[in-house]
Amino acid sequence: MLFKDIIGQHAIKNQLIQTVRENRIPHAQLFTGPEGSGKLPLAIAYAQYINCENKQDEDACGECPSCRKIQQLAHPDLHFSFPVKKASQTKPETSDNYISTWRGAVLENPYMSPRGWYKKLDLENKQGIIPASESNSIIHKLNFKSYEADYKILIMWLPERMHQSTANKLLKMIEEPPPATLFLLVSENPDLLLPTILSRTQKIRVPSIDEENMLAAIQNQHNLDEDKAREVVHLSRGNYLNALHFIETDEESKYHFDRFVSLMRMAYMKDVVGLLNWAEELAPVGRENLKSFLFYAARMIRENFMMNLQLDQIVYLTQEEKNFSSRFSQFIHTGNARRIYNEFNRAYRDIQMNAHAKTILMDLSVQLIKLLRV
Repeated sequence: MLFKDIIGQHAIKNQLIQTVRENRIPHAQLFTGPEGSGKLPLAIAYAQYINCENKQDEDACGECPSCRKIQQLAHPDLHFSFPVKKASQTKPETSDNYISTWRGAVLENPYMSPRGWYKKLDLENKQGIIPASESNSIIHKLNFKSYEADYKILIMWLPERMHQSTANKLLKMIEEPPPATLFLLVSENPDLLLPTILSRTQKIRVPSIDEENMLAAIQNQHNLDEDKAREVVHLSRGNYLNALHFIETDEESKYHFDRFVSLMRMAYMKDVVGLLNWAEELAPVGRENLKSFLFYAARMIRENFMMNLQLDQIVYLTQEEKNFSSRFSQFIHTGNARRIYNEFNRAYRDIQMNAHAKTILMDLSVQLIKLLRV
């Protein structure tokens, strides 16, 4: 992965390159920022630049043996750790068990979301975890001398999914790593990390992708006219995964929209039987799909509130969503918008914490019946 392959983020790239040129690379760094901003590809490109045998001023050479191996995610001194399936008593799981799947997924889309990865693992009804057995594997690998490169580098994706015992076992190594060993942690939710892990890392905050660079990338990579490309960029709000989603117009967005419209209509009409059927239909779709829907619904509440306030310049809706919201937005106002938004976020958090899905959805429905008529 070369820096030039990453959309925008020029200030972050320069910052990372400068640490290498000045020989002041922090031994433990935490890349944080919104989804789709490029945190993981930045970490990989940084690892490639650090171990490149013929560094250029602004990028790795891309041609030396080290670069060629890292570009295939197959360098013996570049290690990866990421959430996997929960282990059974007879079969301890580690990232090494899934490294081929991981390489394929990242090479296909380095901006991959956690949900996208869980789909690769057939974990749509569960969340992955970095299990306790992973810490022993990491400690074992990093205590060896490097095979070829100047540095051994561990890239841990979603460290917030570490089992607590995993985090505790790695604390000392993160604080005092073996010589020439680097930890690059890439987090979607750093607030879920143990404070002891946070305190041992230097933070790299990656912002959303700016519109100019997003537009250039969209036009270069996809056959879109400028008007359509600008619409996609506006809707994506700096998230490259969102941009791909809108370009591909996959069925998931339509599914979420239909479920949202049904929910709002039945809640407004106080159709309790209909809402019960709605919850029974939606509850079995799996935790990650439910989280995706609730995230979508919370976004729709925000957009409808902006439309109600006539702030059209910051409304991010497709044409179909706009057609519905032109009539629905009058019911999302200063008296209830924040409370409805918070209800969807609370449901999202409860689902994330493995609460009973049907109960959460019915409770959400009851609250919406109350709030839509405020």
